[in-house]
Amino acid sequence: MTLGTGRRKESVARVRLQPGSGRILINEQPMDDYFRTRSLQAAVRLPLVVANAEGRYDVLATVIGGGIVGQAGAVRHGIARALAAGEDTFRPALHKAGLLTRDPRMKERKKYGRKRARKGFQYSKR
Repeated sequence: MTLGTGRRKESVARVRLQPGSGRILINEQPMDDYFRTRSLQAAVRLPLVVANAEGRYDVLATVIGGGIVGQAGAVRHGIARALAAGEDTFRPALHKAGLLTRDPRMKERKKYGRKRARKGFQYSKR
């Protein structure tokens, strides 16, 4: 059993990999029920496909925070990190595909004296 923590935007995923039949559970739900769109399902499966490990591991993920796309990215990152930690032979392929790199884009914080992060209040000369 190997562990991996994935993050994207405000989402954090704790992923546990164990040898099994390829079952993917996210927050104790099957992945197809949790991530409804095919693109998000494909994104979550991508590290397993790149490492050629589909059907060899059961994935148990707990994900909190953010939206559904950020959560899918966090789970993907967590699976990739768990695979790399479990077997060193997976690491080069995962690294080449860019799956071990955390996506650094986050929402910028709101600054004082501004409406949002960068938008100021309307200037009135008179």
